[in-house]
Parts: sequence; C-alpha cells; structure tokens
Amino acid sequence: MKDKTRRQFLQNAGLATLASISPLAAEPERTKELFIHHVYFYLKDPNNAQDEARLLEGLKKLAKLPIIQYAHIGKPAPTGRPVIVNDYTFSWMCFFKNIIEEEIYQTHPIHLAFIEEYSHLWEKMVVYDSVGPKKVE
Repeated sequence: MKDKTRRQFLQNAGLATLASISPLAAEPERTKELFIHHVYFYLKDPNNAQDEARLLEGLKKLAKLPIIQYAHIGKPAPTGRPVIVNDYTFSWMCFFKNIIEEEIYQTHPIHLAFIEEYSHLWEKMVVYDSVGPKKVE
C-alpha cells in the first residue's frame, strides 16, 4: 500500500510541476477550439491613399507572425445588399490554434509595435473574436 501511495504522490507532484511550467497543460479546455480574431479598421481619413498604404504595410508585417495559422487582409466587397456593412477600410482576420496562442499574439512585441506605429491612422476599429471546433462535422 505504501508503494502505491508513494507512486500516486510522485505522479501528482509531476503533474503539478508540469502545470506550473506549461500553461497549456494547466488549461487543456482552452487549447481545443480554433480561435478567429477579426478586426475592422476605419481610417481617420479614408480618402488618403498614403494612410491606406501605410496601414496595409503594417498589416502585412503583422501577418508574418509565425503564431498566426492563417491571415487575411481584405477590403470591402462590391456588394450592395442592405445587410452588408462596407464602410471600413480594411478587414484583418487571423486564425490561431486556440485562445492561448491568440493571447500570446496580443502581447507579442511585433503586435505591440504595430499598434504603436499605426494606431494614429485609424479613428476606430471593431473587433470580433470567435471560437469553435477546429473542423465542422
């Protein structure tokens, strides 16, 4: 009985150590769902081609972050249905393996530099974050 109790203690101590080292091990539920981060940027001067080009430059730099699984930079589509919102300058959508990787992205030096260098260009931004299964069945 002593040997089994000792084995359980060592196993639990090992799991506790692993959890303290790895946030992924401590929060397995947060690693299961795909995380999509979608941002709409509204330039202060939407008719300024130079400002638009600068923001696009910044988004392209941001898209190179290796933690991003997929990134898409878009402009409003030429659709005219009344339910379509198309008053933004750029749409920035990126996919992460899970919410933890998106949280790492939020504090990544390249992301912080992007905000510092380009935020003066936009008057507002709207963010939609969503989670869901990695594959729809």
